Amino acid sequence: QVQLVESGGGLVQAGGSLRLSCAVSGRTFSRYTMGWFRQAPGKEREFVAAINWISTTTYDDSVKGRFTISRDNAKNTVYLQMNSLKPEDTAVYYCAADRSGTFLRATAVEYDYWGPGTQVTVSS
Repeated sequence: QVQLVESGGGLVQAGGSLRLSCAVSGRTFSRYTMGWFRQAPGKEREFVAAINWISTTTYDDSVKGRFTISRDNAKNTVYLQMNSLKPEDTAVYYCAADRSGTFLRATAVEYDYWGPGTQVTVSS
């Protein structure tokens, strides 16, 4: 069974930075597409960024130029570097794994495995 665990969330002032990490168990991490999603109170879960097995990336327009997704296959870990944070970035952030490996999917239902989430709060 594949398990994902996020870390790195916390409280930061607007304009600040955080780096989220997601550690993935299992031997086939390098073959997965990895995604980051977020969910604010009262809102649906929304796509943030994804990276496939050859490190091609895609981002939601709301974070483009501010967030960077990356992966370290030797450490079975995917990262989300978040800069220039805004109060509207406040949410629980989830990482997810898609077994397809090739496609950069932006819809939550297409991901197979999920972590429990980590809270990010940006104060104004």
